Amino acid sequence: MSGQSHEGIIWKTGVTRRVRTPYRPDRLPHAQSPGAGQWPSIDPAVRFDEHVLACVLSRALEEINAGEATATQATGLSRADLRDVLTDRFRHLPISAFALEEATDVEPEMEEQLLRDLLLAQARPGDPASARFAKLIARRAMRNDHLWQDLGLFNRAELSLLFATHFPTLAAGNTKNMKWKKYLYRMLCEAEGLSICTAPSCRQCNDFESCFGSEEDESCLARIRNDIGLN
Repeated sequence: MSGQSHEGIIWKTGVTRRVRTPYRPDRLPHAQSPGAGQWPSIDPAVRFDEHVLACVLSRALEEINAGEATATQATGLSRADLRDVLTDRFRHLPISAFALEEATDVEPEMEEQLLRDLLLAQARPGDPASARFAKLIARRAMRNDHLWQDLGLFNRAELSLLFATHFPTLAAGNTKNMKWKKYLYRMLCEAEGLSICTAPSCRQCNDFESCFGSEEDESCLARIRNDIGLN
C-alpha cells in the first residue's frame, strides 16, 4: 500500500470524523442528544484523547511512509504501547500500516529524556493516558515546527487543551501564554538552575516574537488532507 493510501486511512475511517475539524466537544453526538439515553455516554475527555492520538498517528504514518522514521521513532512509544493503542482505540486501522515488525524500541536521548521526565512529573497521577502523552510530546518536541504542528494538531488551542487536561499544574504556570516548546525548555532550565535568556525582562527582549509571537499556520494534517483531495 502506498504512503498516500496509508495516510488516507486516517482520513477515510472513523478517525477522520474526529480530526477533520478542530476538536469541538459540543459537536459530539452525545452532546447534541435530543433525549436522555438516546446516545451512549462517552466522556468528552476520552474523545479528545482519541482526537490527539489520531493526529499524532497521522504524522507518524507520514514519516513512516516517507522513510524518515519507524513507528517507535516517530511516536516515542514502544511497540507494545503502540499495539495497545491501535487495538484498543483504533481497531479499524490495519496495524500493518505502521510496520511494527520493522521497528525496535528506542531509548530516548538525553534531551528527550529530560523533557519526558519533566512531563511525567507534572502528569495527572495514576493516569496512563497522561503518561503516554508525556512520551508522545517529548518525542514530537524533537521535531522542528511549532509543538502543535509536531503533534499534527489543528491549532495551538488544541495543544493548550491537551496540557490543561493532562498536565494541569504545568499548564497553569504558563501565565504569559509563552509558546509551549519555549515554555517547556524554560521549565527544564529553571529546574537545572540555568538560564536560557539573558534579557532583563521579556518586554526588553529583542527576540520577543520568538517566545510569544503568533503560532498560526496551516496544520500538517490539513496539508495531508489537501494532498489526498487533489489526487
